[in-house]
Amino acid sequence: MTAVFIVSGGTGFSGEQLLRTALAQFPDSGAEIAIIAGIRRPEQVDAAVARAAAAGGLIVHTLVDSELRLALDRLARHRGVLAVDLMGPLLAQLQIVLGADPVGRPGQYREQNREILERTEAIDYTLAHDDGRHPEGWRQADIVLVGVSRVGKTPISLYLASLGRKVANVPLVGGEMPPELFQLSRRRVVGLTIGPEQLLAHRRWRERRLKVSLSGSYSNPLKLREELEAARRVFLQGGFAVVDITDKPVEVSAKEILEAVGR
Repeated sequence: MTAVFIVSGGTGFSGEQLLRTALAQFPDSGAEIAIIAGIRRPEQVDAAVARAAAAGGLIVHTLVDSELRLALDRLARHRGVLAVDLMGPLLAQLQIVLGADPVGRPGQYREQNREILERTEAIDYTLAHDDGRHPEGWRQADIVLVGVSRVGKTPISLYLASLGRKVANVPLVGGEMPPELFQLSRRRVVGLTIGPEQLLAHRRWRERRLKVSLSGSYSNPLKLREELEAARRVFLQGGFAVVDITDKPVEVSAKEILEAVGR
């Protein structure tokens, strides 16, 4: 398997996007991508080239600092590592056309577009951590929403993500709290609750939409109340803030969640 190392003075995001676009033309390549970000010093360049040499890999770099770029190319040639410069030739041509010198500071694009990029990252994170997926990544969340099925976790999560918050949402099944929740700061975890009649309406609507009858307890009013009570005990056990979303639009629920986390 070929290893491709993206070396960047910033996050490596632009280099990764371009590399993945190119690799899409080689669907069976099985190339393994590794990002070496935040390269600002010569010794970091040396370590990156050594890592690629040890793996017999290829370097793709987007360094905007001309000295670091030249140092990487020199070290790569010395160690027999193929290095592809994605930034240098473009900067050189722009310098000629625009009649100005590049500032050579990494992270400029991200700084100028911080709000948009943070919102995009938040949405990507939230989609990847919907419905209890990837618990190993919950520590990276700004907010973790917990609640029973159909309480409204996903739409509220996506709305919060559109505001730039990374949100994971976790379903409570059988009144059991996933052990990973105990490892999180309780200040970032919010329990969602809802009136039993409204929850019953949501679940019955889902059954009609799917044109199937789910498990007997799913839309059983008595079992449903038991689920909500079990969830309440979990919230109490974890010391989590609780937001009741009954008859509230998503925007209002999200505002209360942000206030709860802020407290």
